[in-house]
Amino acid sequence: MSRPLAIAIYVLTAAFFACFFAYPIWHTVREAFVAPGGGLTFAYFAEVFRNPIYLEGLANSFWMGLFSTLFAVLVALPLALANHGWRFPGRELLNSLVLVPLILPPFVGALGVRQFLGQSGVLNTLLAQLGLMDPASPYDWLGEGRLVGIVAMNALHLYPIAYLNLTAALANLDPAHEEAAENLGCHGLRRFFRITLPLIMPGLFAGGTIIFIWSFTELGVPLVFDFERVTSVQIFEGIKDLSGNPFPYVLVVVMLGASTLFYLAGKWCFGRDGLGGTGRASTGRTLRPASPLRAALCTGLFAGVTALAMLPHLGVVLLSLSDDWYGTLLPASLTGQHYLDALGHPLTLSSIGNSLKYASMATLFDIVLGIGVAYVVVRTRLPGRQLLDAMAMLPLAVPGLVLAFGYLAMTREGQAFSFLVRGEDPVIILVIAYAVRRLPYVVRSAASGFQQTSVSLEEAAQNLGCPPLRAMRRITLPLISANLIAGGLLAFSFAMLEVSDSLILAEQQQHFPITKAIYALVSSLGTGPNLASALGVWAMVFLGVTILGAGLILGKRLGALFRV
Repeated sequence: MSRPLAIAIYVLTAAFFACFFAYPIWHTVREAFVAPGGGLTFAYFAEVFRNPIYLEGLANSFWMGLFSTLFAVLVALPLALANHGWRFPGRELLNSLVLVPLILPPFVGALGVRQFLGQSGVLNTLLAQLGLMDPASPYDWLGEGRLVGIVAMNALHLYPIAYLNLTAALANLDPAHEEAAENLGCHGLRRFFRITLPLIMPGLFAGGTIIFIWSFTELGVPLVFDFERVTSVQIFEGIKDLSGNPFPYVLVVVMLGASTLFYLAGKWCFGRDGLGGTGRASTGRTLRPASPLRAALCTGLFAGVTALAMLPHLGVVLLSLSDDWYGTLLPASLTGQHYLDALGHPLTLSSIGNSLKYASMATLFDIVLGIGVAYVVVRTRLPGRQLLDAMAMLPLAVPGLVLAFGYLAMTREGQAFSFLVRGEDPVIILVIAYAVRRLPYVVRSAASGFQQTSVSLEEAAQNLGCPPLRAMRRITLPLISANLIAGGLLAFSFAMLEVSDSLILAEQQQHFPITKAIYALVSSLGTGPNLASALGVWAMVFLGVTILGAGLILGKRLGALFRV
């Protein structure tokens, strides 16, 4: 690739991010500080921190993010250590099943949790049948303790991200460090806390950062649980009065500032690369066959965690098949009609078409831009190319809710980008939102492919008279096609089931994507929750196939897609 073309890619990418990443954030920040007369004011922030409702929302959001991250790491760390240390029966299959919780948006899985833990749910019914609870006074597990349910749902959904990063960090760990500690008498837990844990801390931070930001700004699960005392829901409710209410802007800025501070604090404390994470390992690692007892424990640990994580999914499947499920352990009768209705319902049918359109256009854009960015970063010596790489990965570190709100605010009537929403059709801004949020997956996949492909092949083609672009098209792109397919599959599948952008930017029914249609059905009477569950199962099957396909193509490198 010629230097002028590399510079052009750099400039175009920077311009795109300036318009659709920096500007939405700046527009929101600016609105939070503008007084009614046009001057600078901090009064809105002072009011937010004086208002007990807003303070409670911020506190609940913080605890939601913190405990979701802690529980996700506590679940993922033993799994990663078991997978790293021993060979046991079913290891490869169980390692693949760890990805299962990622195949459904957590706010859809919350439907299953609500069916299990509701006042007339499965758990209370079981306790009543065992004589451990008065049926006339069922315990409200999701009442005042809704935050507990949200944390559990987030942790069970997001622990695979921590697992993928920890597995990658452990795979890069030089075995010589642990062997030296063993020879010096440092064994067991002491060796883990003194040697292994500090060396894998960058990987732990990489996964924990994504989980915290994701959980801290989670919108869908609190909405399904009817838990309004979190900042994300307060922002969502404030959208209805966006034109004359400054507090949604202020809450978004507070949430963005808090996410940034937590990220920087964690980066300073834990994110610095350790010695064990650099260079090549001095010795190879050989998996030790596990003893019968240890093999049983490892297999049971993987199977137990996977089964627990699949409970919300099982609840969604049963709800989608149920004709009547109230106050019983299992549905009183089963039917497949909801699946047919979900594909024939006017709302769901149009939403599937909308999501396919939005996600396809966004993925195509990401592949084209991602190839260019990855090539400049890996193949050129252009000054500032690392800044370009950081720019492409920033959407992983910025809450989706913040960007979605920024897009909504900057496309309102009278704003600079209002032309992107023609006739209240959000197709252009939704495609841009999906593309920005999912670009990191394609960039990481393409960069991984370029790093694994020798540059000498391109140089040889160019020495034989093949122009740089043609050499890349005829030589390099076919060789990295598997990486591009994997990154494209992830970008497409996650765009299909994007929550924050879909709930905020799609305001009219005819433009609803799948996730907005599911949310609308959850809130409707009659068979709405059943149809929402059926649509969620269709989405679960689709996303499951794409993620497993990407996992088979990328293997252990899949964890690099969830790293900032």
